[in-house]
Amino acid sequence: MKAMKRKSFIFSFAPLFSFIFSPIKFITSRMDKGVKVDEGQDRYGKPLSLMEGDTFFTKVSTADSNGELYIFESTRVKKGGVGLHLHYEQDEWWYILEGEFLFKVGDETFTAKKGDSVFGPRNVPHAFSKTSDGIAKMLITFQPAGRMEEHFKAVSEGIYSKLTDEEKTIFRHKNGMKAVGPALDYDKTK
Repeated sequence: MKAMKRKSFIFSFAPLFSFIFSPIKFITSRMDKGVKVDEGQDRYGKPLSLMEGDTFFTKVSTADSNGELYIFESTRVKKGGVGLHLHYEQDEWWYILEGEFLFKVGDETFTAKKGDSVFGPRNVPHAFSKTSDGIAKMLITFQPAGRMEEHFKAVSEGIYSKLTDEEKTIFRHKNGMKAVGPALDYDKTK
């Protein structure tokens, strides 16, 4: 009987222990006002250039949401896209503003055009490729933001292109992702 009472007493403090020992999240730069970013503009006036003819315009910065959200507009000129990869802790959402894209998320393949959206859950391999001629645009959202903004800044600064294959693997892992396959063939629809 005493053993039961001791267990009950100890378990009654479980919520307190989980609060004390849980990771503490410090709010560092949570916005307390609205922000407007004009069409074709970057949140900080410094769009990122990735790959040839690919420009990222930050719309909601990681700092704006204390790491909970990162949204950017991707303007793409060349056909093609990123290799199959996954994010350990980020869900990714794409909303097509202009042009057409081919997406692969897990075992599913989607063609998406203006007004369409595609969702890629964390830990599910995904890739996308611009398939249309001319300029194509989409909004890309990461939730939580993780290190994606820092990752794209480093790529834009040319750091990634100077790394060996092994260093690229480490770099991606540090930024919360893993490459798992080749880019999609943008000339195919299946």
